[in-house]
Amino acid sequence: MAYERLRVAAYAVCVRDGAVLLARWVGPEGKLWTLPGGGIDHGEDPFDAVLREVAEETGYQAEVQSLLGVHTMRRRYARRFGGETDFHALRIVYEARIVGGELRDEIDGSTDKAAWIPLPEVASLARVDLVDTGLELHRSRPSTGHLAV
Repeated sequence: MAYERLRVAAYAVCVRDGAVLLARWVGPEGKLWTLPGGGIDHGEDPFDAVLREVAEETGYQAEVQSLLGVHTMRRRYARRFGGETDFHALRIVYEARIVGGELRDEIDGSTDKAAWIPLPEVASLARVDLVDTGLELHRSRPSTGHLAV
């Protein structure tokens, strides 16, 4: 039987002047670009969490514009001391705009760099699948908040 793990997180899609704001996540697979955001603390509202995470990872203050959707991802992986983990990520994706602050990199966090990436360059980046999911939600704006599989 696999160990079940649920992670609920909130992310922001910030697009302006033909570029998207991304943060470079430092994880077990190396450095990969992702949307600014992350895990929701116990008792924290996802709306507040996404604003906190954008500030922590990029230095910017953001304003939520709309809820783009909710995305789930599941994968299994081996546990360090045997057995298997059935990992389920629940990702709440918002559209946000920058209203203050200055771009800076996070120090001693889960990301090491923040940058505005021109949209045509995103496809060539080493990135997590959430970047593509968030941009598709932003582009297509499905009325259900769910992308067709």
